[in-house]
Amino acid sequence: MDECEVLEVKETFASHDPATELKKVELAIKKITQEIQLLQGHKQQLISKRDKLKDAIQQNKSAQLAQKDWDRKDFPWSKELQNIQESIFKIPRLRAHQLPTINATLSGVDCILIMPTGGGKSLCYQLPAHVSKGVTLVVSPLVSLMEDQIMGLKALNIEAQMLSASSGREQVNGVHADMTNPNSTLKLLYVTPEKLSKSKRFMTKLQKMHQMGRFARLAIDEVHCCSQWGHDFRPDYKFLGIMKKMFPGTPILGLTATATSRVIQDVQKILDIQGCLILKASFNRPNLFYEVRPKPSSHEECVRQIQHMLQKEFQGQSGIIYTMTIKDSEQLASDLRSHGLRVAPYHAQLDADVRSRVHTKWVKNEYQAVIATIAFGMGIDKPDVRYVIHHCISKSMENFYQESGRAGRDGEPAKCIIFWRFGDLARQSTMVFTEQTGLENLYGLIAYCLDGVRCRRNLIAEHFDEAWETSDCAGMCDHCKIPQEVKMMELGDYGQKLLLILEKSSSMDQRLTGQKLVDLFLGKGSTKQRVQGATAIGLPRETAENIVAYLLVDGFLKEDFHFTPYSTLSYIVPVAE
Repeated sequence: MDECEVLEVKETFASHDPATELKKVELAIKKITQEIQLLQGHKQQLISKRDKLKDAIQQNKSAQLAQKDWDRKDFPWSKELQNIQESIFKIPRLRAHQLPTINATLSGVDCILIMPTGGGKSLCYQLPAHVSKGVTLVVSPLVSLMEDQIMGLKALNIEAQMLSASSGREQVNGVHADMTNPNSTLKLLYVTPEKLSKSKRFMTKLQKMHQMGRFARLAIDEVHCCSQWGHDFRPDYKFLGIMKKMFPGTPILGLTATATSRVIQDVQKILDIQGCLILKASFNRPNLFYEVRPKPSSHEECVRQIQHMLQKEFQGQSGIIYTMTIKDSEQLASDLRSHGLRVAPYHAQLDADVRSRVHTKWVKNEYQAVIATIAFGMGIDKPDVRYVIHHCISKSMENFYQESGRAGRDGEPAKCIIFWRFGDLARQSTMVFTEQTGLENLYGLIAYCLDGVRCRRNLIAEHFDEAWETSDCAGMCDHCKIPQEVKMMELGDYGQKLLLILEKSSSMDQRLTGQKLVDLFLGKGSTKQRVQGATAIGLPRETAENIVAYLLVDGFLKEDFHFTPYSTLSYIVPVAE
């Protein structure tokens, strides 16, 4: 910079007050920032409108596909289909929604089927697999479910294979050879989503199979696992989003027993099958009796009640008892066996051959019941299950519906019973709170347990966006069988007392778990933390616990989670205003 330029710059600053100039610049920036914010707001509105219009277009496409008569029996494959159905699968007639789904996938149409547990979803890909040339690839998150289906198919002399992390080299090589062998009799290949996302070798074989025209269809079981809004999101399912682009022309069939409208929309976007055919069966299982029973506070009393149920109420009948953890499964099985009951634990830590033996003995009625973890017991199947008992609450309404849906698959009456107690809330919430909608889903099921009057079926229907009448229940739930007298309870006063207790504990730098809060509410626990006039002495403990649970579900209180080296703790705190 020469001398003249330096003088010019100095004169410029000298002729203007920098403070005044700064204010002008800041005002200009503020004005532009406001304009940008307005434009950003307008942009977001337009994006939202665009997305809604796109969704509407896709919904219209789905509605148009649904208008077609998929129940017809004059498709080119209809005669062959009926012959295979009767001669190989030994099924005289199909259930509702099975034929439309089968005809759609054989037509090459992408489809999502929402059908209750026990409705016959698996037949919707097993049957067309025998009509189509090539291999139907079935993706399932549950090894036990795949094992169960393959066992059933082999009993019918149907060629099916499975690949998972535990598959040996010889089996893997054999399956890979069958995939690209035009003369292979392999029709159904079951794989875990991890096999797709982590095995480049398998994906290479799949591409080769597709190039040869042998990739008949992709069936995705538990398709709700794709969505983070679903009750059982699995990251490896996200990988399935590339399948449509990698394998154009291969129809996708998604199957689930439980999914809300939001989840189904999300799944379509993830799988790139927007506007696909959506077939939805009613969630009502008229042969199932739904009931919630108070869970005894002592383990011994709970065991005694379940023992009595198996020996008296369900004597000689087959069933499933769900527990929360492997330890619970082992302990409950041991306690019931000590009383002479033929039961066995069923969970992920059992060796595969042990698990298979337990399953086989249960199917043959050598075991009256299996004690399964809620995380692992979804793969077990048996048509004549007369009862499903939840020794603890499940993760969500969707999980409960699926688990209880293992009962009565033969169409005969069966019971679905939940043992509910407040103490199980924190045990479950500390396991699910890290999931995107974990607490929301859990609280939905707790609301079902807490409701003391309404029809259980109505509560399930509302959750799944269906409208049922109480008459649809026909006395098949505890509330409709013996209508309860409505007793209104004003919770405002109790809520204020609980807030006073929480405020005092907070002022003492003390945190309260749910059980400690109930103790102080009932005038028990630490005398230093009690609040005069903020107790509900004389109130039954079960009622006090349910009040706290209801205020959590209602959003008046909330859980605050803290990690320790060995566990996660749930504390109760007021909701910040």
